[in-house]
Amino acid sequence: MTNFKYYKISKTKKIRYLCNYYEKNLYIVFLHGFMSDLEGEKPKVFLKYAKKNKLGFLAIEYSGHGKSSGEFTKGNISKWTSDTKTVIKKIIKKNNFILIGSSMGSWISLNQFKYFQKQIKGFLGIGSAPEFLDRIMWKKFTKKMKLETKNKGIYHLKHGGYEYPITYQLIKDGRKNKILNKKIKLKIPVSMIHGSNDTTVPISLSRKVLKLFDNAKKKLLIIKNGDHSLFSKKLQKKIVRELDFFF
Repeated sequence: MTNFKYYKISKTKKIRYLCNYYEKNLYIVFLHGFMSDLEGEKPKVFLKYAKKNKLGFLAIEYSGHGKSSGEFTKGNISKWTSDTKTVIKKIIKKNNFILIGSSMGSWISLNQFKYFQKQIKGFLGIGSAPEFLDRIMWKKFTKKMKLETKNKGIYHLKHGGYEYPITYQLIKDGRKNKILNKKIKLKIPVSMIHGSNDTTVPISLSRKVLKLFDNAKKKLLIIKNGDHSLFSKKLQKKIVRELDFFF
């Protein structure tokens, strides 16, 4: 059984997280994607890797996601970035850590660099989707869809068998969180993994992330025939093996 915990940020807000404590060891921090949670395979597989290698581990479920409190439609990149920063400060404290960002989690990860420059020792992106709200989603909206989003404040987007409630405040907040024009000077390992058959997020976004890091030891791994989720049983070992790049 997975041992989830809750961190109470305020009287009305609690964030669910998964962790493996090590007082003075390096941590792995896993950040999930848009409308995802911690029930999937990724956090469990990375937790197993952390335990095997005596590393600390933390996976965070943003407000409005999974079992964390809050309404999804009231959330946005700024709030989810703040949730992440707060829990990292509480659990990891002064320890160093490596960030793993899945899809939107890469955007939230990149936002953490302004708070934890001295503690971040590596970054692994899986199907990275920074700035996806404007660059991918809003860009593909028809005039009618855009009008409905502005007038009603929300649009229920159907994609891949799911329905995503896209609020106009979420789109506008995404524009305040532009990250692909901000260079990161850290000399750390940075690895981007992207599926060649990812129809949700283009590989070009992973390439743009790599360009942000001038001094990093950089790597782009394109998974042949891989989709956006990139976590079939076969791929799990390959992705987890990429963590060895950081040690």
